[in-house]
Amino acid sequence: MKRALAALSIAFAGPAMAAPGGPIGILVPGTYACELPGDATGPVGIRAPEHDFTITNASSYSTAKGAGTYLLTGDKVQMTSGPQKGLSYRRQSGGFLRRLNADGSDSTLRCILGVANNQR
Repeated sequence: MKRALAALSIAFAGPAMAAPGGPIGILVPGTYACELPGDATGPVGIRAPEHDFTITNASSYSTAKGAGTYLLTGDKVQMTSGPQKGLSYRRQSGGFLRRLNADGSDSTLRCILGVANNQR
């Protein structure tokens, strides 16, 4: 009987269903420095430190105003609680995020993961 139950449980155990929007993931921990684009007559980027955030672990982030959680599905990052609740970003590469407007289009704000050779 135990073998029959084990066989049945294996038979009905299918692959895990994917999350809507793509596989669930996490961002690389560290501080994401945000900026707006500059122009040809000045700096390449204009710092926007009020938008900076730090990924502290797994699905948690912090800002100067407090802490919260996020959800990464596919290339979309959704801030689900805390001071940035409701904001969304698109991950363009491992350490490059683009803020999304309410309609899902790209905004001009970009956030870049700081590493040892690009700290500001």
